[in-house]
Parts: sequence; structure tokens; C-alpha cells
Amino acid sequence: MPAKSRFTKLDAFTKTVEDARIRTTSGGVVTIASLLIVLYLVWGEWSDYRRVTVHPELIVDKGRGERMEIYLNMSFPRIPCELLTLDVMDVSGEQQTGVKHGIRKVQLAPVKDGGRPIDVKTLELHGDEPAAHLDPSYCGECYGPPAPPTVSKAGCCNTCEEVRDAYASVSWAFGSGEGVEQCQREHYTEKLEAQRDQGCRIEGGFRVNKVIGNFHIAPGRSFSNGVMHVHDLNNYLDPAQGRHTFTHIIHHLRFGPQLPEDMTRRIGEKAMAWTNHHLNPLDSTEQITDDPAYNFMYFVKVVSTSYYPLGWTSPRPTAGQREPSDLVSIGQHGFGDDGSLETHQYSVTSHKRSLKGGSDSQEGHKERLHAMGGIPGVFFSYDISPMKVINREERSKTFTGFLTGICAVIGGTLTVAAAIDRGVYEGAMRVKKLHQR
Repeated sequence: MPAKSRFTKLDAFTKTVEDARIRTTSGGVVTIASLLIVLYLVWGEWSDYRRVTVHPELIVDKGRGERMEIYLNMSFPRIPCELLTLDVMDVSGEQQTGVKHGIRKVQLAPVKDGGRPIDVKTLELHGDEPAAHLDPSYCGECYGPPAPPTVSKAGCCNTCEEVRDAYASVSWAFGSGEGVEQCQREHYTEKLEAQRDQGCRIEGGFRVNKVIGNFHIAPGRSFSNGVMHVHDLNNYLDPAQGRHTFTHIIHHLRFGPQLPEDMTRRIGEKAMAWTNHHLNPLDSTEQITDDPAYNFMYFVKVVSTSYYPLGWTSPRPTAGQREPSDLVSIGQHGFGDDGSLETHQYSVTSHKRSLKGGSDSQEGHKERLHAMGGIPGVFFSYDISPMKVINREERSKTFTGFLTGICAVIGGTLTVAAAIDRGVYEGAMRVKKLHQR
């Protein structure tokens, strides 16, 4: 027998000789059951270790000079595309009038014909083709105002669109183009008449400063008159053009990019309670009115939201650093090369009123009065929250925690199994002794 080591006295796991061990059928059953339980619990620990959770944080938004994108898809079944104008303005003084870049207008058939989409190519009322065949020496009259700087030939208005631009530059109402030679040549009035009963769907995205502002869809071309922002409502309110109203359907409206489908699948639906990206509050909203002089207002509170994937280690953007968002195409803003996502969530309240003023006595609220005046249309006023939500993907437990769980599962299961086996064995022995008596 080998000499005893100095560690022999420290052995806490004393052994028994093989001849002193007793193997029983019940012990074998308990062993197999405990092994199955251990395997099941170890698999559960592994699944828990592999599970990805989203840890939300709330911080103060320290970004400055940032931009954000707004995506919308709206239908106006009772007003043609030619009469709709999208304008954007904010508290910094920036204005975007008649936004066209990134926006597409789709003509819709009249409501009585089902409101189906019509070929987008038929949208343009002002083509360049009429002007392309003019005499090179031709110089069209602007009918009063000076020629705007955007004309194709300096000092001349050779197309109906250029005449309209000239009128807008001096805040004059244009009307349907009657008496304007360029519009008669391009059959602008006839084309406008053909669209009288049609509807319009506006879809696409545009970029705005990340400050308090508003965007609105209103009738007629817009222009500034001093400090006032006004629209040419002649064609909209003209009885000969039909009874237009701002009945509308908001199919989709979001601030910033949508959470990609692969992220949603990777996290799982149960873990998506932290965000409402798949439940934008204004999606599928419908408002109906028969009054042409009606105004719909939506007051939106926008909250910046960041999404950092598992293993994301890039530093956060430095405060005051302006990203080159103008170099990124519409629809790609907010997506990082490292898998991160910068977007926004929002909440909204709405209000509607007739521009004729009066009270809500028909709805049972005589004390609620509305002021007269304003512009018919759909207005969205957005405010930026000073707080920012950061959603970070994390493992539910660390690798060390996983190993600790495995040890606890094995040790605890075997301990309980040993106690059960001992109890069964002792019980069987006592029953055997009672039978022997």
C-alpha cells in the first residue's frame, strides 16, 4: 500500500470498498431518471444561455444638428393629385415647399369606380414636350410678375409651370390657367378637368431637421406672403372643379426606418414589447368629412430610439457630431455598418375642426368653440423628446453563469436522487424485516 500523502487527512470524500456497496433495482431506476432529468435541465440552461434579450436604457439625447426621415403613405379619395402640395417647415426657419424629391403621387380612380390606382405616368400636367418644339427665339410672357430664376430661358416663361412659378414668387393666385397662352397650348385646363373626380395617394419619404416642426398636405401651390404661409385655394374651392374634401386614409406613417424583419425574427415576438415599430399609432387611420373647409391636425411626440445588436462595441456618436445624412439616399438613413439602427418611436393625439368656426353642439359639447379661418388640409406637428431610448441586445446570462447553472443542476439533481434512493432502500429493508417476523 502506498505511503499516505499529507493531503489524506483533508479528503472530504471518503470512499467505501467495493464489497460494502449494495446495488438495487430501485437504485438503477432512480439513476436513469436522474440522468434524464439532468440532461433536460442542462438543455434548458443551454437554451437560456443562448437566448437573446433586449435591455432598454433611458438617457438624455445629447445629439445636435441631426436629421431624421419621415415616411408616409396616405390616400385622398376626393381630391386630385394636381391640387395636393406637401410642405415642411420647422422652428429653425427652414422651409421645404412643394416637396417632390423622394415623394411619389399616384392617381386614383374616382370613388364611384372603386378608387383603383391609375398609371403614375399620367400624373404630369406640365410636360417639357410642348416647350421642346418651340422656336428657339420664343420668349413667353409671364403675365405680370417677373420671370423666376428657375426658368429654362432667362426672363421668359415658356411653359405653364414656369408661369405658375412666377405667380407663386410674388404670392399671386394662379387659378386654372385660363387666358394663359402657355397653359392653353399644353391643355392644362382640360387635363385638370379630367382629374376633377379623381383621388390621389402620396407615398415616399423626406428628410427634416431633428427639431420642432410640422409638415402638411394642403390644396394648391404654396408660397410665403411676408411671415405668412399661404396656399392658392382657387382651384380647390372652385365649384366648377367639383366638391373636393380632405377625407383621407393614413396607410402608414413612421419617423425613421422600420425595424427589419430579420431583427424581429431573431429576437422573437415575445421580446418585442419594448417597441412599437410594428404598431405605428397612425397606421390604418381613416378620417371622413363632407366639408371642403375642414382641417385635420395630428400632434406627434417623437422619441429617439437606438438599437444595438449583440456584440456591438462601437463607440456612441460624439455629441455635436453631424453625420453626413445628406450623402445617404432616402430610405438608407439610420442604418449603421455595424448592424446598429437609429430610428424613432412616437405617440400622437389628433384634433379636427371646421374652418367656418362654431361649436361642437351637435356632438353634445356646446361649450367647445372653434375659431374661424385657416387652411384646409392635413397637418402633422411633431415635437422631439429630450430623452432617448437605447435597446441593446444581450445574453440572458454569462458563460460563467451558464457553468454555474450546470454545476447546480448536476449537484442538486444527484443529491436529491441519492436521498430518494436512500429512502426507498430503507423503506424496503424495513418492510422485509417485518415480513421475516
